[in-house]
Amino acid sequence: MSKDAVATAQAADHPQAAERPADAGDAGYSKDLKARHVNMIAIGGAIGTGLFLGAGGRLRDAGPALAIAYLVAGVFAFFVVKALGELVLYRPSSGSFVSYAREFLGEKGAYVAGWMYFLNWSTTGIADITAIALYTHYWSMFTSVPQWALALIALAVVLAVNLISVKIFDEMEFWFAIVKVATLVGFMLIGIFLLATQHDVAGHTPGVGMITDHGGILPHGVMPVVLVMQGVIFSYAALELVGVAAGETAEPEKVVPRAVNSIMWRVALFYVGSVVLLALLLPSSLYSGDESPFVTVLSGIGVPAADDVMNLVVLTAAMSSLNSGLYSTGRILRSMAMSGSAPRFTGVMSRSQVPYGGILLTCAVCVLGVGLNYLVPDKAFEIVLNVASLGIISTWVIIMICHLAFVRRARAGHLTRPRFRLPGSPVTEIVTIAFLLAVVVLMWNDQEVGRKTVLLVPVIAVMLVAGWFGVRRGVARNAEQELSAPRK
Repeated sequence: MSKDAVATAQAADHPQAAERPADAGDAGYSKDLKARHVNMIAIGGAIGTGLFLGAGGRLRDAGPALAIAYLVAGVFAFFVVKALGELVLYRPSSGSFVSYAREFLGEKGAYVAGWMYFLNWSTTGIADITAIALYTHYWSMFTSVPQWALALIALAVVLAVNLISVKIFDEMEFWFAIVKVATLVGFMLIGIFLLATQHDVAGHTPGVGMITDHGGILPHGVMPVVLVMQGVIFSYAALELVGVAAGETAEPEKVVPRAVNSIMWRVALFYVGSVVLLALLLPSSLYSGDESPFVTVLSGIGVPAADDVMNLVVLTAAMSSLNSGLYSTGRILRSMAMSGSAPRFTGVMSRSQVPYGGILLTCAVCVLGVGLNYLVPDKAFEIVLNVASLGIISTWVIIMICHLAFVRRARAGHLTRPRFRLPGSPVTEIVTIAFLLAVVVLMWNDQEVGRKTVLLVPVIAVMLVAGWFGVRRGVARNAEQELSAPRK
């Protein structure tokens, strides 16, 4: 039986499957991503600089209750990825949630989803190259090299990796994830040993006393825990990469459920477990935002070169994040370009099946970040991090809104939900959206950083509206061409 005959027979058995709208942006990709790559992309998305570096300052500000913040945010992050996983099994697409927003929310929804995601990753990319430059400056041999030059070199290396082929990207991301996981497992084993043997850490005896004798779980009250939630959510940014990567794997129905279901225990083990260990090993007041909390502990027990090793790991995490950002935005922008809501050149595919147009656009914004490193090297990281947090929150909200519309259509009999499902719909989606929006509202209480971030919302909204008026004719023209094109 020919492939066409098989497809026809499958469509007869599942008529709704045959009606699923195809995304023109999915054409031309290889299906080279294996299960181990997708699993490690999921791990890499869940573990980054937010834990290796950012947890120190947050633990100092919020106290041991930071573990609860990571757990709560982790549960909602899991709901988002679970919802995205269900949509992926319904229709795998490299356009991921942008493609689903187009189907369930219309072109305006896809436009907002895509450009907010681009905002997230382009600004995150600036944060990443800034972080890489700062971490590299840690070693004396690089201190004479300007910060902007190190940022440019890092960007050039990761850009080259992404432009060659998806095989190079996935192998690089696979080994980045291996380094991060191995480091965390090693630290947790050391921490458990220190607890079990009551070995002194910087003059303190590990145990519950590190919490009870230093202000308890909430040494500074509830508000600091609320204020760090923005950064906690940013720590989980990139979990949605599973949905993008699924478009380049041959068996998404097997790979995606395993990767998504494993995220929850990874969050509990690596994030919550690590923070609990850190809180039990030293008083939270001894941690700092300028130093990895793992370095603080390892230096406290006299581990030689602990700071050098951890600096290398944090550098790896930042490279991994930059690598993932260029990969995902390239795919998202190609899906948008095919509908007319992104520049036409971002839809161009290379001979090695890489959407290099979108990758280069993201890279161009990151080059602006190199300029930011030249003009305000001390503030570059903080400036872009706040903008990126708005991008990831909006992306997650859009994913949940898409899932609500998807479930509504399924209940109306217009499509069939896969067996892999987000439980508790529609309550789960509504509660998750409410939580994410509440984080944005509560950011107003942070006068130094959060309030400035919230004030960017109307600015971004005006830019999106203006941009839509610029692309709507092209979107309408593309839609007319698709309707008039002969059906195959």
